[in-house]
Amino acid sequence: MQKNKILTGFMAMLLLVAMLAGCGGNAGGDNKSNNGAGQEQQTGGDISGEITVITQRTDIVDTVFKDYAVEFNKKYPDVKVNFQALSDYEGQITVRMNSDDYGDVLLLPTSIPLADTPEFFEPLGTLEELSKQYIGLEERTVDGNVYGIPIAVNFSGVLYNKKVFEEAGITKAPSTPDEFLDALQKIKDKGDAVPLYTNYADSWPLTQWEAVLTSVAGDVDYVNVTQPNTDDNFVPGQPHYELYKIMYDAAKQGLIEDDPMTTNWETSKADMANGKIGAMVVGSWAISQVQGLTENKADIAYMPFPTNAKEIIMPLADDYTVGISKHSKNKAAARAWIDWFVQESGYPTEQAGGMSPVIDAPLPETLKQFEGTEVRFELQTPAKPGQEGLVDKIDKDGEIGLWQPEFKKRIIEAAIGNTTETYDEIMQDLNDAWVKSRAKFVQ
Repeated sequence: MQKNKILTGFMAMLLLVAMLAGCGGNAGGDNKSNNGAGQEQQTGGDISGEITVITQRTDIVDTVFKDYAVEFNKKYPDVKVNFQALSDYEGQITVRMNSDDYGDVLLLPTSIPLADTPEFFEPLGTLEELSKQYIGLEERTVDGNVYGIPIAVNFSGVLYNKKVFEEAGITKAPSTPDEFLDALQKIKDKGDAVPLYTNYADSWPLTQWEAVLTSVAGDVDYVNVTQPNTDDNFVPGQPHYELYKIMYDAAKQGLIEDDPMTTNWETSKADMANGKIGAMVVGSWAISQVQGLTENKADIAYMPFPTNAKEIIMPLADDYTVGISKHSKNKAAARAWIDWFVQESGYPTEQAGGMSPVIDAPLPETLKQFEGTEVRFELQTPAKPGQEGLVDKIDKDGEIGLWQPEFKKRIIEAAIGNTTETYDEIMQDLNDAWVKSRAKFVQ
C-alpha cells in the first residue's frame, strides 16, 4: 500500500479494494485454489470424511455454526463437521497444541510466532497463487507459503453507545485524546454508565488496544517498518507511549469499571447494548455482536481511536486467520470447509462485522457511516524484505507482550493505586526490554 493520501470515506474504501487487488498482482484470477498438497480444489462429491472445527465463537457455535454445517453439506454431503468452541481461545488452544490433537480446522493463535507457524499448520498454497482470491494473507505467510486465510478483515477503533454519549451532551464523536477523556468524564458525571469498560478480568480484550497503534501513529509504515528499526518504542511522544497513556489516564481518573477484577466479556456486550457502558476499545468484529443484543442497532456506533496525528487512519487488519492442523487426517475436507466458510457463509460481514477478504466482495454496511469523512481505511505497510516477523521476534525475546495482556494490566493496576509503579516507570521498563532484545536482531 502506497503512502500517498487517498480519497476519503466510502470512495476511499472502493479505491482501497481496487489497490489491494492490484497489489496482489492477480486481480480477476480464476477460482482454483491449492488444498495444501499442491492439488487443485476437488468437487463436493470427491471429498469425504469427518472434521472438527475449533472456534472462539461460544455465542453462536450451537446456532449459526450448525446452520453453516447444513449449508456446507449441500455442497459437500459426505463431510461431517463437528464444532468445538473455546471461551479462552488463545489460552486453551495453545495448551492443546502441545499435543497432536487440536482439531482439523482452527484459528491460528496470535501468540504463535510467525516463524513457528509451519510447525503446527499445513501450507494452503503460495502467496502468489492465493493472492488471486484473497487479501490480507501476508500475516501468516512464511517463505512464500500461506498458512492462514483471514476469516474477515477488520478495522480497529472504539465501539460506543451513541445514546449514552448523547445523553451526556456529546453529539460528536471525540477525535483527540483530550476530547475522548473529556467525553468519558461527562458520562461519569451523569452517573448512569461506565464510561470506558476495560474488560480487565477477561484479559484478552486488553490486547485490542494494540490494534489501534497505527491510528495513534497516523502512519501505515509505523508498525512493521518504523517500529522494528527504532529503540524509542515506549518513550514520551512515541505512539506506544501516547496510546497507553489514554488507558492509564482513564483508569487514574476513575473513568473505568469500579472493580476491574470482576469484569465479564459476555455481560459487557449486553451492558453496552442496554446503555450501561459508554465505550470499549475493540475491533469492528464486535459491532454485530453488540447490535444483536439491542432492538435499536443505531445506538451502537464505531469511531476511530482518538489521536493527535494529522491523518485519521482506521487500520485494516486480519481478524483471526483460519488454517489446517498439520496433524489433520482429512485435509481435503478441512480445506473445503475453509474456502466455503470464507467465501460463501457470509460470516466475514454478517458475524465478524468486518469486510470479506475475498477480492471484489461487497463492502459491509458498517463502512457506510464514514462516507464523506476524512477517515482513511488502510492496511499496514508490510515489513521490509528480510525483516518479516522482526517485531514478533523482538517482542518474544524481550518478553514484552505487545499482543498479550500483562503490561496492560500493570498499567491499570498502577493507575488505580494497586501498585506503586508510575506510568513512566512502566514505559521505561518496556523500552529497556525492547532495546536489549532489538540489539540481538538488528545490527
